[in-house]
Amino acid sequence: MFTGIIEAIGTLRALTPKGGDLRVRVATGALDLGDVKLGDSIAVNGVCLTVVELPGDGFWADVSRETLARSAFPGLTVGSRVNLEKALTPSSRLGGHLVSGHVDGVGQVLAREDNARAVQFRLAAPPELARYIALKGSITVDGTSLTVNAVNGAEFELTIVPHTLAQTIMADYRPGRAVNLEVDLLARYLERLLLGDKAAEPSGSGITEGFLAEHGYLKH
Repeated sequence: MFTGIIEAIGTLRALTPKGGDLRVRVATGALDLGDVKLGDSIAVNGVCLTVVELPGDGFWADVSRETLARSAFPGLTVGSRVNLEKALTPSSRLGGHLVSGHVDGVGQVLAREDNARAVQFRLAAPPELARYIALKGSITVDGTSLTVNAVNGAEFELTIVPHTLAQTIMADYRPGRAVNLEVDLLARYLERLLLGDKAAEPSGSGITEGFLAEHGYLKH
């Protein structure tokens, strides 16, 4: 588990195809690796990766086909800057929100404009994730825990203060950029709980407008 509070910015130093998937080397910059050992988890742009080698200035990790299919990793190149966060420990402060490091989908930056000293971003999420994005709720973008300031369908807005711009890769964002999205963990579990006995039925029998109306959550 993670908090979505970025600890350092790293750089991809190698992307090596291996047995049908990918092995990556990440130079971790200012990230303290003194307490990191083989098998530990580090979030890279919000993707939970397992440390398989520790060369001294960073780490190597394997990226599975599943991760490549669900994240923006295929768009990264050697030299790309990435957000880094080590996994939670029992003494960690939960400064953001609970983040699993399991990317739900790839979004896209649609617009960027200055807003006093902050920067306003508008992003589009995949349509299937729209129901999990709520006004003033939490969302993780490339591993950064952020507050949603406006929602319009599958589009949402973020106001990024100078500190976050300086401590993450969000300063690099321009329209057209693909980003990793992880929706709020509690929203996903709530949806599953609302299904009740229907949760045991085959996929495709999820929460629909008809289901919500039938159970009194919507009034016609």
